[in-house]
Amino acid sequence: MSGAVRAPVAAADASASALEAARSVPGQVELAAAAPGPERDAARDDHEGRGGRGDGRIDAGLRVVPVRHWGRWIASLVVIFVVLQFLWSLASNPKWEWDVFAEYFFAPSVVNGLWLTLWLTVVAGVAGFVLGALLAVFRLSKSPLLNAAAWWYVWFFRSVPLVVQILVWYNLGYLYPTIGLGTPFTTDFWIAEFQTTTLISAFAAAAIGLSLHQAAYSAEIIRAGILSVDQGQLEAAGALGLPRRIRFFRITLPQAARAIVPNAFNEVIGLVKGTSVVFIVALPELFYTVQVIYNRNQRVIPLLLVAVVWYALITTVLSIAQFYVERRFARGAVRELPPTPLQQARAWAATQWRRLGDTPNGDAPNRDAARGCAAPGTAPPRPAPSGGAPGPDALRDLRDRHPATTRPGGTA
Repeated sequence: MSGAVRAPVAAADASASALEAARSVPGQVELAAAAPGPERDAARDDHEGRGGRGDGRIDAGLRVVPVRHWGRWIASLVVIFVVLQFLWSLASNPKWEWDVFAEYFFAPSVVNGLWLTLWLTVVAGVAGFVLGALLAVFRLSKSPLLNAAAWWYVWFFRSVPLVVQILVWYNLGYLYPTIGLGTPFTTDFWIAEFQTTTLISAFAAAAIGLSLHQAAYSAEIIRAGILSVDQGQLEAAGALGLPRRIRFFRITLPQAARAIVPNAFNEVIGLVKGTSVVFIVALPELFYTVQVIYNRNQRVIPLLLVAVVWYALITTVLSIAQFYVERRFARGAVRELPPTPLQQARAWAATQWRRLGDTPNGDAPNRDAARGCAAPGTAPPRPAPSGGAPGPDALRDLRDRHPATTRPGGTA
């Protein structure tokens, strides 16, 4: 007999030997069913002949036991208990004074302080990130002077506390009574001259301090994002002869944004709450306004709750914006974009309908067909053999045609 016949027959003998070994050891049926090629087909045929299910699941004396995560369940119960206890205390303790909270939540003074907080955040955020981007470019420059100047700037403004910076700018008139333009290295301001205390108001001191402080942190965030871009991208763009401006704005920056955006939003959220330190210069932002009110009426806790809830609302809006901005910049970097909350809700609703046996449009699906199972009383469909290997029917035909080759010790 030719060698073309012996190879499939040898594979059939190996399949039969593997199947007999699987029968002798409990739990090996699954291993045999997971084997590739003829071994998997032979294991499935034998299992179906012994009363197994045609969809690949084994129910003859075997039971699937789900894993019990005791630690996870206990931790979940503890968390639920703590949350419920806290909610109960909020509802039952009269000292929270929710009526005072409701009275001052939309008070005109509080709303005006909120607008000032948002305005400070916008000014300091925009100025800080623009200056931070410039400093990041200096840090990556090959010029030792620009690199050193940017490094010293970042070091200094990250070392000095923010409150100290704001106080220094607010009291700059003690050091320089006048500021102007004139002859360098002199006090001859023949072009323009201003009184420092008039020029730098409380708002200007707060905006300058917050902006310069934010620029130091933004510079490191942007520099890290640029360094995260694969150097092969830059080399390929240079090999194509693209101008430096095109390489930065069309290749480097879009890829760096994936690393910059999460940290940048963290900084903006921190900046929103960081504006509360400007109370030191008596600027009536949100926290300072709340302080003034509770110093008058002694309702400390409900007034602090007013500020906390407004800060939480601003943070929530920024977190939602962060999710969608990150999702946009993730295009081309991940195979599947993260689902939006609306998509998650739709998927959850569809799952619940399927568990009830109905689809969202009211049609009852064929559950057996959805699982890939055959209807009761019918033979389960057999998948076509993959990889060019002979299927079980072809192996049976070989055994019938050449019985001598399939018995032990037989010869072709």
